[in-house]
Amino acid sequence: MTSSGVDAGAISSTRWPTAGAIAGPIVELDLRTLYPCDLSFFGCTHQPATVFTDLVGYIEAGEIRPVIADTYPLRDLRAAQEAFLSKSHVGKVGILVRE
Repeated sequence: MTSSGVDAGAISSTRWPTAGAIAGPIVELDLRTLYPCDLSFFGCTHQPATVFTDLVGYIEAGEIRPVIADTYPLRDLRAAQEAFLSKSHVGKVGILVRE
């Protein structure tokens, strides 16, 4: 165990990718978890050029559908933001511009 309570044997020499920052740009990371376990921490921002066009094609063909957690009329934008910030939803929070 490291001093931060992580089983070093279970995660030794592991790469930890991260993509996005839905919880915000600032995170708490105990470096005693990172360096004694020989971990690599890296961002994932590069996508091949075809990824987005392929995704649109899958959506248009009905092969995949986004998960909608809830929708809110524009007048309830504050409630939509509160729901989003609660991080208790699975899927997208949508705003209905026209009812």
